[in-house]
Amino acid sequence: MTLDERPTLNNPDDDPRLWLEGVEDPRATAFADRETQRTLADFGDRVFEQDRDALAAIFDRDDRLPLANRRGGLLYNLWQDRDHPRGLWRRTTLNSYRSARPDWELLLDLDALAASESEDWVWQHAAAAPGTSMRVLIGLSRGGSDACVLREFDTAEKAFVEGGFHLPEAKQSASWLDKDSLLVASALGEGQSTSSGYARAIRLWQRGQDIAQAKTVFTVPENHMLAFAWIDRTASPTRVIYGDQRAFFEAEAHLGDAEGPQRPIPIPKDCWWLVRNDHVVIKPRTEWSVAGHNYPADTVLAGQFGDLLANSFKPVVLFKPGLRRTLKGMFWAGDRLFLSILDELVPKFQAYRPTAKGWLRTDPEAMPRHRVVDVWRVDLRAEETNGDVFVSAQDPVTPPSLFYIAEGRPPERLKRASASFDATGLQVSHHEAQALDRERIPYLQIGPRNARGDAPTLMYGYGGFGHAQMPSYNSAVGKLWLERGGTYVLAQIRGGGEFGSPWHHAGIREHKARSHDDFAAVAGDLVERGLTRPGRIAAEGGSNGGLLIANMLTRYPERFGALFCTIPLIDMRRYSKLLAGASWIAEYGDPDLPEDWAFLQHVSAYHALSAGKPRPPILIATTRRDDRVHPGHARKMFAKLRDLGHDAWLYEPVAGGHGYGKDSRERAAFIALGYRFLRQKIGWME
Repeated sequence: MTLDERPTLNNPDDDPRLWLEGVEDPRATAFADRETQRTLADFGDRVFEQDRDALAAIFDRDDRLPLANRRGGLLYNLWQDRDHPRGLWRRTTLNSYRSARPDWELLLDLDALAASESEDWVWQHAAAAPGTSMRVLIGLSRGGSDACVLREFDTAEKAFVEGGFHLPEAKQSASWLDKDSLLVASALGEGQSTSSGYARAIRLWQRGQDIAQAKTVFTVPENHMLAFAWIDRTASPTRVIYGDQRAFFEAEAHLGDAEGPQRPIPIPKDCWWLVRNDHVVIKPRTEWSVAGHNYPADTVLAGQFGDLLANSFKPVVLFKPGLRRTLKGMFWAGDRLFLSILDELVPKFQAYRPTAKGWLRTDPEAMPRHRVVDVWRVDLRAEETNGDVFVSAQDPVTPPSLFYIAEGRPPERLKRASASFDATGLQVSHHEAQALDRERIPYLQIGPRNARGDAPTLMYGYGGFGHAQMPSYNSAVGKLWLERGGTYVLAQIRGGGEFGSPWHHAGIREHKARSHDDFAAVAGDLVERGLTRPGRIAAEGGSNGGLLIANMLTRYPERFGALFCTIPLIDMRRYSKLLAGASWIAEYGDPDLPEDWAFLQHVSAYHALSAGKPRPPILIATTRRDDRVHPGHARKMFAKLRDLGHDAWLYEPVAGGHGYGKDSRERAAFIALGYRFLRQKIGWME
């Protein structure tokens, strides 16, 4: 029998499985449902059910940190548990929040709402009107998708506003100009969507007006990523910033008002910047020449916003990057600028206050000493912040704690989550693998101190979009892998942001294969160090990490025993034509350009896959409501694998969006099924 290897690298557009791209096409959904049931029949056994239930119970524990933000003096939180899987939107005071059992005021019961409206509602966000208004715009998605409906809600009346602002489902957001007008970025309507599926225009929408009649005040070309607008109320008069997001890492900014943009803001298109009153802080992603000086990528520069607009910007340097020292985040809290820094992957913090004599360094109060420390301001609105910050601290074997810091006072621990797995005997250690080009690739190992030779090892990697992978406390890994005697490895490969923009740029476009080589190098180092052998290495990755895992299957199959590939993009020939794919061209390249396809083909696992070569078993999992990464990637790769006789499985639940599920039980089932598959396929059975 002749095996159908199409599409191939020689004939990349001859794809016999295009029919699987029909997200809701009955033939395609019947195929996905049938294969999902086959997967559940083989791996959804009693052990899976026990794991799912145990993990769901952990996700729903009462002592989880109820993270919150303050608006108008009250702390708001969305809480999900077993009895309220969709969630309760609620609020309380800071003093009550300090207590073990805060007195929460219920605003909206999402489960009751979904039941009453027969909709699969999932909470997405809430945007509050300015000033003392009690109105908010609530975003609700169906099944966890990125697209949402927007509905006006009155927090005083605890009800949706009859005849209020209401937009049907689309990829969209809105900013309040005042209590009766919004700036809306919505893909709703003919010609309102970019090729990436996001909003192409900003419309000024007045209360009582049909959205179709709203005035368009800003538009971007259809082939750009999206249009956005945000409102800066720290200045007087209020500023409106319009943005043309040309690509994922490139945007043009304009200063304007409710009627539209008035003048461009002369900043690098690839920078990250913040403005407060007349102070501006800029971090370029590539070298920037300004005022006669060249500043390296990731330098943090500060100055006067008025000077910037007048093209007389004379910045001062607040932060200089190093070879393995980079900025992880920055934000304003009160009149202080907080900088979160990774120095050899160790979190450090600085703070600066602009004064008449310059930028005065006023470092934040003593921070917890953990491997992962995150800081953010308590107040959601920049114009309301008084300088208070929240701090969360954790590491792979220490559950997270939540601290509150008011300037000039020591950290106050508000909450501490209890352990969700037994970490007795676990050791956390840092290692480095040598890449093909001799670069040092860091990875973190968590597992038994005496693990040697045959250790069942789970690897995780991402390596994309400049996202730094940090060793947080992972209840699922802890309960379903570490507690049973396994070892976990977090690979911090290039393409991520662990060491700043240079680390990211080293793993994008023509270098994307390099980030995959890095992951394989870590797998090889585990064997070389004597920890384990290839057949006992399982690997997991999602989204961009799903592309990584698919490439381990095609490029490095001999280094792994089993693979769990989740919500992945895999077909790099057609990815830019599927849902939000066009927005990632800056990361991967444009497959329609011959010069880009020349390197993209080397990471397009769907095309590289062929018969005849042994490959590790793989479970490919996606969700039907993922409107960011098309489920067709997973369906087509699975179908080709099965057609070629490889050991492959598919799991496609309906809900979940670009994630593992819309509630705790769905997320628990997704993870438990994957880990059950991995443990069985590497021969590590209970």
